[in-house]
Amino acid sequence: MSKAYYKTEEQIEQIRESAKVLSLLLGEIAKEIEPGITTLSLDKLAYDFIHDHGGTPAFLNYQGFPYSLCISVNDQIVHGFPSDYILKEGDIVSVDGGVNLKGFISDSAYTFGVGEISAEAQQLLDVTKAALYKGIEQAISGRRVGDISFAVQEHVAPYNYGIVRELVGHGVGLHLHEKPEVPNYGRRGYGPKLETGLVICIEPMINAGKAGVKFWDDGWTVSTIDGKLSAHFEQMVAIRKGTPDVLLTFEHVEEVLGKK
Repeated sequence: MSKAYYKTEEQIEQIRESAKVLSLLLGEIAKEIEPGITTLSLDKLAYDFIHDHGGTPAFLNYQGFPYSLCISVNDQIVHGFPSDYILKEGDIVSVDGGVNLKGFISDSAYTFGVGEISAEAQQLLDVTKAALYKGIEQAISGRRVGDISFAVQEHVAPYNYGIVRELVGHGVGLHLHEKPEVPNYGRRGYGPKLETGLVICIEPMINAGKAGVKFWDDGWTVSTIDGKLSAHFEQMVAIRKGTPDVLLTFEHVEEVLGKK
């Protein structure tokens, strides 16, 4: 893989600073997620918050995407448009955002339950987030992308959920999408080698039903083929020897959710 995708220590620290802003933003969004709000209001919050912290939304106008956040509700997997849709009790909503801070890019997603959600929906969220952490455990120097992919797949498999194949994780940091691709399925020991200096996004996208997807006419939104729920969690990791260096924290989100 081209050395252009490897980051210096200084660059990784700058990416970490961008990720701090995004971590805080996700915490602010967690405060607002409740029945009765529109997804468009979350997008405005993100736009204002990112600018107030000296950055710009990494998603806005990226390849023509017209919003600061991708907000995907219920059977939408990713890349959903913020809109006048009013969140209601029992919905689940994936919020995917990015920050460009002085030219350094962060990217993360978290799927929230709106009010009280069903046991089935909660299990989907729990399994998907746990699969993310299983993948992160493999994100160390000397392993391969397939080790991450297999760890995610192995955790999800007993639940008979569909693992999305058309969309994958990716390198990140100087651009929103860089090499290598990081699928959520694969074979242990295969794929590009993970080496110090890579920064990657690991992002399980897991469907409650079939793995198949439907691409919408808007050119962006992707939903499940059978109308069943989908969950999405995404974290950024700098590859190191011995232990993963997770650049972004969900602590602000979890603190808010723990108080609700």
